[in-house]
Amino acid sequence: MIKHIGKHGDRRVAIVFREVPGEEHMCLVVYPDVLPVAMHDSMMKVIESEPGQAAENLGDALFRSLFNDGRPMLQTLHVEGMIKKVQTRQVTVTPTANSHVNLEEMNGIIRKMKLGEDAIREMADLDANRGMTGRVRQKDDFGREVGAPNEFVRGASVAGSDAARALDDAAIARDLQTQAARMASEARSLLAESDRLMKEAAAMNGTGPDSIPAKKAGRAKKVRAADAA
Repeated sequence: MIKHIGKHGDRRVAIVFREVPGEEHMCLVVYPDVLPVAMHDSMMKVIESEPGQAAENLGDALFRSLFNDGRPMLQTLHVEGMIKKVQTRQVTVTPTANSHVNLEEMNGIIRKMKLGEDAIREMADLDANRGMTGRVRQKDDFGREVGAPNEFVRGASVAGSDAARALDDAAIARDLQTQAARMASEARSLLAESDRLMKEAAAMNGTGPDSIPAKKAGRAKKVRAADAA
């Protein structure tokens, strides 16, 4: 399926920006079918091009492109009033051949994917530095680490590979949500254990609320001469 193309009602739209800053429930679109033929054809070539399909927002690719008459594409569409603001929930996109979703839901999925990718990278960095697991990996004669990468590193490499990008958005989102939930659970467990150890240390040092004050040493009683006798 072609990225950046959707429907607003029964009209085809090119989604220039998926979200408007400060108005995430709105998006900016162009109705390609009402454009003059020359402008329509030029814009569709940009949309279908490799840079157009790789762009997170179509507006980024349009900003770098020109119409056949040399005018900057994004600026011209804006000046001529061709860019319209509509509600994201009113725009339907087709991420795969067998699925349809409104743009509002897809934007939510993409946000979760980004959060998951950030979490994967952070955990991979921690594990690579042994700050998370403390595991030492086997090394060869040249000091290079050998063996299969850990789970987090595998997740990070797969998420960034061409094969992962070929998966549909929904499948990627489910996988990342699962990983993010697992990471969050592990983080909560570590924080709870850290809190328990801090309280235990404070109690042992006599600085915590549960600490037991040490007994004060009393002065020795004087022994009278009569008692000694």
